[in-house]
Amino acid sequence: MKLDVIQLTKDIVSISSVSHQSNATVSDLLEETLKKCEFEVERLQFIDQSGESKVSLVAKKGEGKGGFGLFSHSDTVPGDEWAWDAFSPAIEDDRLIGRGSCDMKGPLAATIVAGASVNSSQLGKPLFIVITADEEISGMGARQVAEESVLFNSFRPAHGVIAEPTQLTPVYAHKGGARIVVTAYGRSAHTSTDQGISANFLIAPFLAEMVEVAELCKTDKSFMNHEFDPPTNGFNMILDDGGCKPNVTAAKTVCTLGFRPMPDDRSQDVIAMVTEKAEKYNFEVTSSQGQPFYISPETEIVQTGLKATGISKPSTVPFGTDAFSFQDSLQLVVLGPGNIEQAHTVGEYIEISQLFEAVKVYQQMIEILCM
Repeated sequence: MKLDVIQLTKDIVSISSVSHQSNATVSDLLEETLKKCEFEVERLQFIDQSGESKVSLVAKKGEGKGGFGLFSHSDTVPGDEWAWDAFSPAIEDDRLIGRGSCDMKGPLAATIVAGASVNSSQLGKPLFIVITADEEISGMGARQVAEESVLFNSFRPAHGVIAEPTQLTPVYAHKGGARIVVTAYGRSAHTSTDQGISANFLIAPFLAEMVEVAELCKTDKSFMNHEFDPPTNGFNMILDDGGCKPNVTAAKTVCTLGFRPMPDDRSQDVIAMVTEKAEKYNFEVTSSQGQPFYISPETEIVQTGLKATGISKPSTVPFGTDAFSFQDSLQLVVLGPGNIEQAHTVGEYIEISQLFEAVKVYQQMIEILCM
């Protein structure tokens, strides 16, 4: 089946699949399209915390084990519809405009069009297309595929591409995401009584210590990785006292600290340091960490990406992808059309020339790894 990458991108951009909503409708279209293109399709579902149905798709064409996979996600960040017509895709000059056109429905369309261009009889090894849910908020779709997919785990591909926008530069490493939540509890009272205990005052000495941790992360090279630009982890802090009024003492203050772990950057030391300081004040503290992604630039998949794109040297990026959920299963490179600076913006767009070039790149990688 011959597909048009521009039309397919427009079709899926026009279906809102913002992460806090169900992505079932766009998944229905994608499943139908994949089946028409000779793919066997497995549908995985879960219900998120808000009761919304979420769908991930695993598609396979060709026989045997090993082969090559193209990985994308079908959810997007909110459309910001108040500012533009986010889900009515438009073409202006060399740009296809619409929410998700860059991150990452355009790249997703390019993977399907490349896969559709190959007949199953041409494949010596199987070709996979994996489309996950909730990449933008939880990564649950990728984890479900990695843990539960029968197609993926029975015929697991040996190599894969995460098709996030990299301007078609092969990427061998990206940062992860860590979060530490520290909660102080006081006692609410009207300030005229002077009987309250402000959680904001209680947490203030801890916040002063976080200023020192932030400075350490910006100046101590052992907390950095100079393969990245910037080489620092972006240590950040936000506060929430529940919108407490000036004449009331805050009963609860939540300090959320976030940073972007990198390979070999002492991320665990940062978490341990913050946790120790919070516990010293008897504050409640929890932490979670999304791992960074790294693969040697010398691996076959990175070198295949360089050959297909004609680029001489791979790169790194500061944003995260689904790669960390799949990196223990196969060799991966992050490689897709579009500029990440356009992602999540009002007026988000992808260059049409990049979409056409991405189809060619993926076709060449399929030829190298599956034929």
